[in-house]
Amino acid sequence: MYKPQSFTEMITDMVADQAPRVFAVVLEYGEQTDAKVYAWGMALDDGAYMTANDGRSVYSLADPGNALRYVPRRTNTKPHFVWVGPEPE
Repeated sequence: MYKPQSFTEMITDMVADQAPRVFAVVLEYGEQTDAKVYAWGMALDDGAYMTANDGRSVYSLADPGNALRYVPRRTNTKPHFVWVGPEPE
């Protein structure tokens, strides 16, 4: 039987180990003239999910790196994939 503190530590470690990684897709306008976050996503061990900021588009991705495939291409706009926090190992 676990002591409450030991169990709490165990599940805290489990959650930290399994926490999704958060990423954003940022649209750059012009040559570093302006930018905005187009979408937010979370990466899990077996895939990723991304939601556009307007709430109209939700994506299930096999890999977080595929996120840029779903960004609308516009003239003078460049999409960037950005991890929140340090890049995963």
